[in-house]
This record gives sequence, C-alpha cells and structure tokens, in this order.
Amino acid sequence: MAKSAHDPLSRRERQIMDVVYQRGRVTAAEVQEALPDPPSYSAVRALLRVLEEKGHLKHEQHGPRYVFLPTVPRDKARRSALRQLVQTFFEGSTAQAVAALLDAPDAKLTDEDLDRLSRLINQARKEEH
Repeated sequence: MAKSAHDPLSRRERQIMDVVYQRGRVTAAEVQEALPDPPSYSAVRALLRVLEEKGHLKHEQHGPRYVFLPTVPRDKARRSALRQLVQTFFEGSTAQAVAALLDAPDAKLTDEDLDRLSRLINQARKEEH
C-alpha cells in the first residue's frame, strides 16, 4: 500500500523537512550535514525516498545528483498539520487549542505578540458578524 502525505512523520523525517524548508532545495549530502547526530548517507537517502513516497518531497536530477524540494509550500503544510492537530487533540476546537497554547508554562509572549493576537481576535470577531 502506498504511503500518503497524511502519514505521520517520524522525528527524523520532521528534522529533514525542516532542513528542506529552510534551504528550499537540498541534496542528500546537505541534509546529512545539517542534521544533529546524522545517520549514514545511505540512511539519509532512504529517508528522502520515504518522504518522496509520502508526497512531501519531489526531486530533480542535476547531473549525477538528486536535488530534493518540498511538494507543498511550508505555510500550506503548516496549516494542514495544525488542522490535523486541532482535530485530533482538541475535538476540532480552535479556542481549546489556543487556550492550551496560552496556558502553557513556557508560553513567553511579548507585548508585540499579544498585540498581534489581539488584532487577529478582533478580525475574527468582525468576520463572524
């Protein structure tokens, strides 16, 4: 059975996707170089193939090398992951998810962060009415 983009990512796969999103385009060697406590080159190649099978990456061939790039822009992937998280852990309630984030002991918000959140809340109120 083929894997899909909805399959959860392992910790290492998430680390690789972070590298891909930071750089935009990467080779297996560049990914290996950027990972903490990196696995072997062949393990990185295998993980890149898995991410490609799951639909997160595509590759282009440049000479003898494969260059990997994301199939989905980071913002869209972020929204999709967030939507899935809210569905799974907060019964689809955005309010519950936001409250949990704000209640977290390590939620260090600056005045600018609070102002932005306030503006977003006001905008959501206007869109509802």
